[in-house]
Amino acid sequence: MKLRKGVVVAASAALLLAAGCSGTGQAPSAESAGGGGGTYGYTFTVVTHGAAGDTFWDVVKKGAEQAGTDEGVTVTYRDSNGDPARQSQLIDAAVNEGVDGLVVSMANPDALRGSIEAAVAAGIPVITINSGQDASTEYGALAHVGQDETIAGRGAGEQMAAAGVNKALCVIQEAGNIGLEQRCAGFAEGLGGTVENLQVENSNPTGAQATIRAKLQSDPSINGVLTLGPVIGAVAITAVQESGSSAQLATFDLNGDVTQAIADGDMLFAVDQQQYTQGYLPIVMLTLYKSNLNTIGGGQPVLTGPGFVTQENAAQVQDLATQGTR
Repeated sequence: MKLRKGVVVAASAALLLAAGCSGTGQAPSAESAGGGGGTYGYTFTVVTHGAAGDTFWDVVKKGAEQAGTDEGVTVTYRDSNGDPARQSQLIDAAVNEGVDGLVVSMANPDALRGSIEAAVAAGIPVITINSGQDASTEYGALAHVGQDETIAGRGAGEQMAAAGVNKALCVIQEAGNIGLEQRCAGFAEGLGGTVENLQVENSNPTGAQATIRAKLQSDPSINGVLTLGPVIGAVAITAVQESGSSAQLATFDLNGDVTQAIADGDMLFAVDQQQYTQGYLPIVMLTLYKSNLNTIGGGQPVLTGPGFVTQENAAQVQDLATQGTR
């Protein structure tokens, strides 16, 4: 933990330094300038496992595009709707286009291995984000940017245990997503009580609401619900109310509905992995690597979380979440 915390601090310092000078260490010129509206002219592609309209990934996209503007590089964002075969195709297409760098989330690392290794073999630097931390170095990526899902889940469990929860649901909204499974495993460890994983579909919030409601009605002893994304987190509020359950609710990740629910006392907390930075930082890191062969992280992941948004600090981030940057 100490090592990882140090990595984050070092990464932050390096990125702040990069924003104040050109990537080559020389005075900025029209052809080569650093952050803050530079004109490097690189082309980077971001390929995620998210779906169009998913509020979480909309924030990642905003971060990547803002970094592109600040660094003077072109950023193309592609989502694959959670289909690993489609995601591999998008990665392969970017490689064939000869992009200068790739940012890839790896919810299903095994399915993406061939495409990522082919990109690395073609001399294209890759940075992984959000999911797939354990496979990142093995596949040849320069670095991984995200939160440690097991640590984050454990923290959520500890917070819920402190609130008196001893039997909980962990609601998984994407089947086969290794990161979500790690969150639930960490949650069970931190809670120290009974945890049952409940599968729903992020693309069907109404169905998810009904599934959570039915589960709570069938087992009144469940006194906690942890959702793993803000879309399902928002409908879980209604599910708990409709079920007549007194279960306490928390979620991973933020949007305007979640921060309002926390402020209103309808939700205990949200685990905040600051996904805007998962879009922003890799673009800066690729620019540093392409312009000056800088690498960030020293072989360790650059951690963007977890942080916790509670009723005490919800108002401070609520406006930002509504604007789509938190």
